[in-house]
Amino acid sequence: MYQRILLAYDGSESGQKALLQCHDIAQWSNAKLFLVAVMPNPAAFIAVDGGVYDAGRDEVERKQYNGILEDGVQRLTQAGHIVEGELLVGDSVHEITSYARKIDADLIVVGHKHLEGWAARWWRGATSGSLIENAHCDVLVSITQ
Repeated sequence: MYQRILLAYDGSESGQKALLQCHDIAQWSNAKLFLVAVMPNPAAFIAVDGGVYDAGRDEVERKQYNGILEDGVQRLTQAGHIVEGELLVGDSVHEITSYARKIDADLIVVGHKHLEGWAARWWRGATSGSLIENAHCDVLVSITQ
């Protein structure tokens, strides 16, 4: 049974479905829950776009991601779970897998929405696929249409 479940939460419809899946699994396994939101590193966009760093925009994004995280923690806490939440900054796959190793997670839960068309899939990339390849433990991908 799973004892330490890590949920990567982004507040999206697929993320909310994953939150419910995580809740259900934790109910029957009595697992400890860890919730993370991963904010992209602002410096990564500067290198790609050649733009200028805007600390004000960075702070707005940080508040947005903290709000997403607090929402998920509140939902799980109201459902009777003890949850630890943390905001991570960087590449989502690297941050999630590193944090999972740090807490010795035995399950990672993520949401995934099917993308329309090959161009959308190619442009956005497949975080859930990369996560599965890099994770040291089981990964549950909760899919929405």
